[in-house]
Amino acid sequence: MSVSTNDLKNGMTLDLDGTLFQVIEFQHVKPGKGGAFVRTKLRNVRSGAVLERTFNAGVKVGLAIVERKEMQFLYRDGDGFVFMDLESYDQLTVPGAVVGEMASYRPDGASAKGVTHQGNPIAVELPASMVLAVAQTDPGVKGDRVSGAMKPATLETGLTVQVPLFVEEGERIKVDTRSGGYIERVK
Repeated sequence: MSVSTNDLKNGMTLDLDGTLFQVIEFQHVKPGKGGAFVRTKLRNVRSGAVLERTFNAGVKVGLAIVERKEMQFLYRDGDGFVFMDLESYDQLTVPGAVVGEMASYRPDGASAKGVTHQGNPIAVELPASMVLAVAQTDPGVKGDRVSGAMKPATLETGLTVQVPLFVEEGERIKVDTRSGGYIERVK
């Protein structure tokens, strides 16, 4: 199956010369002189390497058929992560290399979207934000209330994020899974 470069969207998975790439961003360019083209940033699904590639406008590129399923993280098994398909209850072991930095956001029982291509796991997509508990952080010192001051906090999954001084141990905070930044304290 193929798609025109004019129809590219963020998140699409392309099959270019037998290698899978995910479109991170794209830009249609129509210079004053010469033909139009599409400038893209692509992430290699296997290695995670990001490359920039330019295509002529209207050229057909291979579209990889991927399946996204709602899955639940069960446990870590050596280098792999075991997820359960919430529809069929089948268990799927996803290699640590595929999970990548998303492993830092994996509390037991967390849901995610498993992305497979021809039955092989190629990615794990988390929601845009997750609520996690603060396991350890230094207490804020009275009088140290400079606007915007931050301190490090270790979360229940072992991830360390910068949080405002008023956040204390045991509290739950919302974290942006794309940037790893603090969003808000959750009651």
